[in-house]
Amino acid sequence: MSKSRRAPFAVALVAVVAGSIGLASTMNAGAEEVPEPAPSVSSTGSPAPEESEEPELSPPPTLPWGQTPNDLETGSDGASSQELGSAGLDAAAPDDEPEGGLGEYAPKGNSSRSGVLGSTSTELIPPKPPAVNPASQAKQADQTVLFHYNVGSQAAVTDGAYANFSINKPSLALTDFHTLAELAVQSSNGNQIVEVGWTVDRLVNGDSDPHLFVYHWVNGVPTCYNGCGFVQYSANISPGDTLPENATKRLGIQYYSGAWWIAYDTEWVGYFPGTLWSGNFTQSGMIQAFGEVAGISLLPCTDMGNGLNGATNSSAARIGSVSYINGPAVDLYVRSTSPHYDVAKLSGRTFRYGGDGAC
Repeated sequence: MSKSRRAPFAVALVAVVAGSIGLASTMNAGAEEVPEPAPSVSSTGSPAPEESEEPELSPPPTLPWGQTPNDLETGSDGASSQELGSAGLDAAAPDDEPEGGLGEYAPKGNSSRSGVLGSTSTELIPPKPPAVNPASQAKQADQTVLFHYNVGSQAAVTDGAYANFSINKPSLALTDFHTLAELAVQSSNGNQIVEVGWTVDRLVNGDSDPHLFVYHWVNGVPTCYNGCGFVQYSANISPGDTLPENATKRLGIQYYSGAWWIAYDTEWVGYFPGTLWSGNFTQSGMIQAFGEVAGISLLPCTDMGNGLNGATNSSAARIGSVSYINGPAVDLYVRSTSPHYDVAKLSGRTFRYGGDGAC
């Protein structure tokens, strides 16, 4: 489905969708004040046809948290995350596609039952902001990308999961790749993964604002950001769109009718067809929610979350009210893999995370 023209930014300043979660989110209340309901829609469990013959799919009638889908309130193309947050809007399409052509293949980390992806190598170079001398962006040899995580995880057989995420605009060092937060639904061995979250990544998005992203792994092999088989459904929001900073939104993933569907706030965004996994990935074996920094040093100068220490600061970023669809009671195991970012478990379903790195 193609995206419709966005409403002018000024027109939408006072409009807020009923049920949309803003700054006064229930995440900032005690986690147990938010019920764990998962008014579930049972998945069919049947694989989709071969991709070449795959029909257009319809999403579940309700979002993972039981709400009937409603249109998001969007700003004009090119609206910044600050403008969106100040106006109480949900998203905006960027003005232009990022330059370079390979940004969608930027590095991506991975946390699984067997451990975390600690490093990878890449030929790509994080682009510098426009004010930086272009001569400093010259091509260089392959470099090692090092990943830092604050993670909440649980082995859980489910049809999907959802959670509340605070969306922030953390500072991204000039030499680092990204800082993000995400929800991941994985197979029990960690080889098959569907991800949704927000990321600050100049290589992928072309600026330093938070953007919606989707990603998936097949047989342990990374694919690409916001594509590689993802099927667009919403007319209002797409992966790569700018999100409001200093807001709280729900993100969800649900297997339904042969596909893994992605939900943001009040809409279904689109889906990854089950054929990408040959119809063999239809339930989770592990749920993970985490913050991630991809840098070039063990001493990163990039913020995670909102830059505040998760263990000691009550205003630090949160991932909260994690819930499963047709799954067990939620009781996350929370940990940090880096001495420069820290977590605090507030309940079995909610934790604070983040920090300002080593600088």
